[in-house]
Amino acid sequence: MSDSTTTASQQQLRVGWQRVKLGEALADAQLGFACGERDPSGVIQLRMNNVTNDGRLDWTSFIRVPADAITIQTYRLKRGDVLFNNTNSTDLVGKSALFENHDEPVVFSNHFTRLRTDAELIDASFLALWLQQQWQQRMFANICDRWIGQSAVQRNKLLALEMPLPPLPEQRRIAKLLREQMAAVDGARRSAEAQLEAAQALPAAYLCATFDRHGTNEWPRRTLGDVAVLVQNGIYKSSEHYGNGHPFLRMYNIQNESYHLQLEPLAQVNVNAKELETYGLKVGDLLVSRVNSFELVGKCAWVDSHADGYVYENMLVRVRCNDSVDSQFIAQEMGTRFVREQIQNVAKRAIGQASINSSDIRSIQLPLPSLNDQHRIAAALSARLAGVERLRRGLEKQLESIEKLPAALLRRAFNGEL
Repeated sequence: MSDSTTTASQQQLRVGWQRVKLGEALADAQLGFACGERDPSGVIQLRMNNVTNDGRLDWTSFIRVPADAITIQTYRLKRGDVLFNNTNSTDLVGKSALFENHDEPVVFSNHFTRLRTDAELIDASFLALWLQQQWQQRMFANICDRWIGQSAVQRNKLLALEMPLPPLPEQRRIAKLLREQMAAVDGARRSAEAQLEAAQALPAAYLCATFDRHGTNEWPRRTLGDVAVLVQNGIYKSSEHYGNGHPFLRMYNIQNESYHLQLEPLAQVNVNAKELETYGLKVGDLLVSRVNSFELVGKCAWVDSHADGYVYENMLVRVRCNDSVDSQFIAQEMGTRFVREQIQNVAKRAIGQASINSSDIRSIQLPLPSLNDQHRIAAALSARLAGVERLRRGLEKQLESIEKLPAALLRRAFNGEL
């Protein structure tokens, strides 16, 4: 018996609650059937992808298979059935969902066990929520049998699990309250996700508004090569560089949403003194992604004091500008539609990626106002983007807190605290 099972069985129950084995509370536990055929006019068969991680059935995509009347009768789902995902990856095995209804017959694959409750002992919704809690606590990851690429919870192990069972009216009260709370959490999550998506779109909107408002068509143009004193690829990482020595920036450290570096996660390499002198970054340097997807190749980040002295990989190109320009302004302008179109026009495509070279980077045309105007525009835009970054981090923390709520609610419910 696993530690989590032992803990559950030893936990003191509230008055009126009892502990029962899952198999004792079921009228039937039916394994589904395998079918490799497809039939556009056949019966709907639910598969692993149709059960979400938060215990719901997802109907956005499903398959249809051929099935005769006996097969449909044997494996058809009824309102109140609970689908237990008996075979999946170790992290996902044990996902469960309550089947409430559908407007046509629905069957299920052999990756599921259909749990049909004894209606006089256990409420199906209560069972589905309890199984969801066990999955979140990794009960099924602990008791599953593992093979290469998949894991499975054997029927005898599943039915032997003990669960806390209050009287039936209490089960229904708890299940109803839990589902209301879960719905509220889901609403809060969707709201926070929408706000985060809107916040992530703000940098591009601010860039567009800033440079459109200032009439960039009237500014004189120079190429990036005209204002650069250095355009240099980074370190090609070899076995001699393996180890935890010096902070090492990769293309993943350049954010998609703005021109700032994202310093987490941060790789490290061993570098010698000559490499550190050659590839060490300075405040004001620009890092340009020379290899990436077509949508992201050429994205640019400005090096601030947090990355001073770091080194960078050969997928990135370091651009060091002369004193005639504000390098922060240049980094901002690299994200505008005008520059992005230039980069995509010269990018060389391959399977799954695109690339540009140092000559392509040098040839990028930049509308440049006076140096004083560059300083002013860069400072104002930087302040706005800093505000967006604070907002984004706040929303991410809010989402983290929301994601923890379902587990807390389930734990309280099955500890008898609701």
